[in-house]
Amino acid sequence: MQKKKDKKKAPPRRTSVADLRLVAGSAPKTAVARGATSGAPSERSGHGEQRRRPTINDVARLAGVSKKTVSRVINRSPLVREETREKVDAIISELGFRPDPQARALAFRRSFLIGLIYDNPNPQYVIDMQQGILDVLRGSGFELLVHPCRRDEPGFYETVGNFVERQRLAGVVLPPSVSEDERLVALLADLDCPYIRIASVLLDEPEASIVTHDAEGGEQAARHLARLGHKRIAHISGPDGFRSAKERRAGFRRGLEAEGVAYDTSFDIKGAYTFESGLLAGRELLSQSPSPTAVFCGNDEMAAGLYQAAREMGRAIGRSLAIVGFDDSPLAARLWPPLSSVRLPIRDMGAKAAEKLLAEIRDADQDVLPANEIRPKLVVRGSTAADEA
Repeated sequence: MQKKKDKKKAPPRRTSVADLRLVAGSAPKTAVARGATSGAPSERSGHGEQRRRPTINDVARLAGVSKKTVSRVINRSPLVREETREKVDAIISELGFRPDPQARALAFRRSFLIGLIYDNPNPQYVIDMQQGILDVLRGSGFELLVHPCRRDEPGFYETVGNFVERQRLAGVVLPPSVSEDERLVALLADLDCPYIRIASVLLDEPEASIVTHDAEGGEQAARHLARLGHKRIAHISGPDGFRSAKERRAGFRRGLEAEGVAYDTSFDIKGAYTFESGLLAGRELLSQSPSPTAVFCGNDEMAAGLYQAAREMGRAIGRSLAIVGFDDSPLAARLWPPLSSVRLPIRDMGAKAAEKLLAEIRDADQDVLPANEIRPKLVVRGSTAADEA
């Protein structure tokens, strides 16, 4: 018997548009039989075989993009580069792909609810953020749903995931520090839930970001106090879990160095962005000998706590003790003497986040929105004065 020659296996060939067109039954137009219905879910070949229609997965795979990008092209979203749009359109045309109206309706089955997910312990910050978001949502048909949480609690990600799915949220706003959690952002992406991140540095794509540049504010505070003649300048920082706390401290140290003032680690006390933590840190600082003549607080709530500690210990704010806060919340102007504070327009930040989120949800026919750059600015009031020591 004659031995059969061994045949070498050919290397696998990548699926092409032509391959998919044949499998899907999208024959050239000249070959389509009269009376054929292009919108049918499948059709018969000449051999009686049923051939499936091309799907959005086929288009995404051939274009080398995500399904979300294909969906944006179909819905004429501005959030797609022209080069990518042309590539996807060409493949859609060649495959003869037609979106399934029922599938599209299912994909867009969202509520008209916007979520605000936060773990910030500062109540004034949260109120101002809510007001900014509501300023934009009024008349839009969307409503705000607030979800307080704690990132250090067990089951945090599961709880947030259930909240997003159960409420069928159209999108979420993430203020610090939840905005800094990459695992949470990945979870939202898996749930196909649009989001806007508010953070002290750029952490994401520009169209999904509000950047507040907190380090610049810390530097302004340090320079202001140093130029008043203060040499013993302390800092009460926010909690370690907040990127904003680290950025404000870094800016503070940079400002001291620029003005030739030494940074003293014994004058750097960790707080928690709360009145109580400011009070405790203030007592600790003012009990030292020598004690600081000026203090930069990581937010206005802690500055208010320091006011209380200063009064308990007989220190005259604005004369023997200068204090600078951060945020310039309504509280700053209500203290006596009024508090000098680094202004971050929190209400405006919430409004800008809501504007960007609605544009993403609606896929409005407009230019891609860049990252909003919020620049902090020191507002000087009666709590800062020249060093009397």
